[in-house]
Amino acid sequence: MAAGERSWANRYAAVVVRGRWLVLTGLAGLVYAAVSFLPPLGHSSGGLAGVVGTESEAISAQVEAVQRFRLPLLTRVAVVEHDPGGLNPYAQARVVLRALAVNKEALQGTTQSGVRLALPVINRPGLAAGGGAPATTAVTYLFTDPAADFGKQTEAAHQYAAAIDPPGDHLVGVTGTAPLQAEQTTIVRDNVRWVEIGSVAVVSLIVGVTFRSVLAPAVTLLTAGLTYLLTARVVGAGAELTGFSAPAQLEPVLVALSLGVATDYSIFFLAGMQRGLARGDERRAAARATTVEYLPIVLIAAATVAGSVLALVAAETTMFRAFGPGLAVTVLMALLVSVTLVPALLAVLGRAVFWPLPPRPGTDGQDDGAGRTVRLLTRRWVAAVVAVAITSLLVLAALPLRELRESFSPMTSLPRDNPVRVAWQAAADGFGPGVLSPTEIILSRPGIASDVGSLSALQGEIARQPGVARVLGPQDFTLPPQLRQQAGLFLAPDGGAARYLVVLDADPLGAEAVEDLRRLEGRMPELLAASDLGGTSVSYAGDTALGLSLVQSTRPDVVRVAVVIALVDLLLLVLFLRAVVAPLYLLAAGFLSLAAVLGLTTLFFEHATEEQGIVFFVPFAAGALLISLGSDYSVFSVGYVRAESRNRPMREALVVAIPRSRRAITAAGLALAASFGLVALVPLAQFRELAFALGVGVLVDVFVVRSWLIPALMTLEAGRELETGEEDC
Repeated sequence: MAAGERSWANRYAAVVVRGRWLVLTGLAGLVYAAVSFLPPLGHSSGGLAGVVGTESEAISAQVEAVQRFRLPLLTRVAVVEHDPGGLNPYAQARVVLRALAVNKEALQGTTQSGVRLALPVINRPGLAAGGGAPATTAVTYLFTDPAADFGKQTEAAHQYAAAIDPPGDHLVGVTGTAPLQAEQTTIVRDNVRWVEIGSVAVVSLIVGVTFRSVLAPAVTLLTAGLTYLLTARVVGAGAELTGFSAPAQLEPVLVALSLGVATDYSIFFLAGMQRGLARGDERRAAARATTVEYLPIVLIAAATVAGSVLALVAAETTMFRAFGPGLAVTVLMALLVSVTLVPALLAVLGRAVFWPLPPRPGTDGQDDGAGRTVRLLTRRWVAAVVAVAITSLLVLAALPLRELRESFSPMTSLPRDNPVRVAWQAAADGFGPGVLSPTEIILSRPGIASDVGSLSALQGEIARQPGVARVLGPQDFTLPPQLRQQAGLFLAPDGGAARYLVVLDADPLGAEAVEDLRRLEGRMPELLAASDLGGTSVSYAGDTALGLSLVQSTRPDVVRVAVVIALVDLLLLVLFLRAVVAPLYLLAAGFLSLAAVLGLTTLFFEHATEEQGIVFFVPFAAGALLISLGSDYSVFSVGYVRAESRNRPMREALVVAIPRSRRAITAAGLALAASFGLVALVPLAQFRELAFALGVGVLVDVFVVRSWLIPALMTLEAGRELETGEEDC
């Protein structure tokens, strides 16, 4: 440690150790004030615009279509009735009569359910994809207040469904993308406690086994618990001040990150304390020396992680910008609690923190096996072979990344027995998977409404495209005459616009539907020309269009955020290591490891599960976290080597420093991987994918990159300095 670092770290350590009781009291007061006066972390139950952003072309197209046609064709909630043996004529009649009754109430302003329009569709012969099959399914689209959030839309649909007699009408339930989003939020809220309980149990086990102690896990869990309490309240207050509710997907990640990062920092302080007591230091002296040694490392590590995840605000996608500040606050809270609470507790507890097997004076806990491994890696030819072999394996693992397909928030992300998914499956059996969330295609050109022949020709061309199950357009009439007189359906009243409703033959928010719409958009100029509609302006609305818009905006965001993260990490590593070459290969190794992990994630979920594509935010969030946490471990491991290399040759510094840090880094990595892995306890596809990517990513980083690749690269960087020492091996 440099003299300047030692000076301020010494002063800080002295203050915390001497004022340990004051520090503990102050932290208790801070937590009490946060819990008492700051709001808890909330959840977003708003529309998809809250994820995509109101600047989305799909949202603009939907708003413009409502203004021009005066009648919305798109809704995100529906009631499904289904009988595989066929709905009897009386049941079909009741479907229509119920909708007419609600529509009459809405026109008279007497409706109490919040439903403004009910549009029933029955898969009669000629409408269903099966041709002459009996009518088995009725889907009643419900149009509510456009400003209503997902919860209110779903509640209105349940009120409508409550009037249906299930035995005679074969009610399956309420479904659609609004109930899907509302259900996902409920599932997260109901299961986040299991993530907390599981993480606490696993962290306790790992820390307890590592230090052979009962109290060491208690110190770690207290640190993690206070971190999460402060994080949840600070993020909740920030959301309230800015008017933006944190997405439901954020809370399990905050739980895992707060537990993982706080555990990491606690483990390093505990490891330092254990070595100090093993040297025979008195408890306060050991706590002070540990704080002096680890404070600069923890500070730069936290700054690296916080700066990296905060780089998400450089993204244009609303959801990514929401993730960044919350994750950064989590890391900063972990830093605040770790550098105050842990040194103070160590100074109070002393040897008791490692009860019942406190370290014996004269033992340094050196890992002889790790020392032999690192000594072998200091041979340049061995280092070269190891570096080439691991790099090749990582490149090979990254190859499936070329097949990555992003999905939005598919219905198949829900458990199979979830009522919303069951109702969706019933509708899909009758019409096709995309029936509950069709895509609206709007054509704009003066006088286009009068060109009926060309519009019909285009409708036929669209219907023949891959992935399209059904197209409704100007030649179709599905509304009663009295409603058709009051609003345009497929032709705008001003004659300057026409539209189609396209039902895709795939989960509308899945990767397959997004790809089908991307392909259709690409072919649309050709289809317009073939139908004598060349030069017509085309726009797209609907959930699949929103998903495609989001996926397309994600790709430039990935590049933008990756550049920012690389610059932030590189700058901090250069400042900390006072070198240029080492930060470059450390960062390169981190990005290569990330590519390999995302390749493995793609391979697993594309081929070993039923899921179609990876939910769009998973690679993004996993990438930001893994790169930043990889730099975090670089600071810990390479920081030891840097300190030792000031007093001894690089070869000896590697042999001494890396085994010294490996045990703590291994324990920290296992705890972090377990915390992230337990996010899979939330039974949604996106959390399974995120848990796999983060859990495997941390393990690859700790046990492959930091244990083998980085020491090999450091050996090769040292170059000729090591050649003189090879004869001593």
